[in-house]
Amino acid sequence: MTSAVVDGMAAAERVLTRLRHDPSGIALTLAGPVVLVIAFGYIIGSAIEVPGGGYRAYLLPGLFVVIAVNILPPLVTMVRDNQLGVVDRYRSMPIARSAVPFGQAAATSVYGLVNFVLMGLIGLLVGWRIERGAGRALAALGLLLLVQFAMTWVGLYLGLVVKSQEAAGQLSVVVLPISMVSNVMVPTGGMPGWLRVIAEWNPVSALGQAVRELCGNPIPAESSAWPLQHPVAASLLYAGVILAIFVPATTLRFARPR
Repeated sequence: MTSAVVDGMAAAERVLTRLRHDPSGIALTLAGPVVLVIAFGYIIGSAIEVPGGGYRAYLLPGLFVVIAVNILPPLVTMVRDNQLGVVDRYRSMPIARSAVPFGQAAATSVYGLVNFVLMGLIGLLVGWRIERGAGRALAALGLLLLVQFAMTWVGLYLGLVVKSQEAAGQLSVVVLPISMVSNVMVPTGGMPGWLRVIAEWNPVSALGQAVRELCGNPIPAESSAWPLQHPVAASLLYAGVILAIFVPATTLRFARPR
């Protein structure tokens, strides 16, 4: 176990070092939160009213969630490394088979943390507030990082299955609706009944509700759905199930030659 962790940290360092030498990647990482807040908070938000508080106070936790559940960056990274033969090179080395996926997931959590902090600072400038104290806000941040870590394993597994970067890019058409059919951008109360049920049981909605609850942000409508009644517990449960499935699945798939 110690060897696996050491190997994983070395793999994470590789990912972060490569990002450090990629100015365009750093620029996109830092610009993303700004664009999201401006686009949704001012352009779309000007036409939306949320009972119980302003739309930007409702929106910011949802944008945190959008970043946390985004599996496309690790997916594309793994596909690229697979195509370039980097994965085959790792397979030939005397390292733990879980090290490289673990390193990628750990590195994603590091620059995810930077994204969350930057987006939070921007949110404070546009009117978002933490209403329930720093302790609960840190708990919300920890929950976001846990879910992001879990979702990264999903992206890595798909990256080992998908054969080309073009196909990986096209998966955004499938991934985007998972985030949109939820409460991250708009309350579920105005959705048709059948769609509202799907949105309320969507794990993404549970995470959005949990972050809003911990930060004291608007939760405009009550729901009888269990994940929204117990959003923190539901988010922890979903993250645990994802890790239990995809950590061994990704490790086994990584160890298997193409």
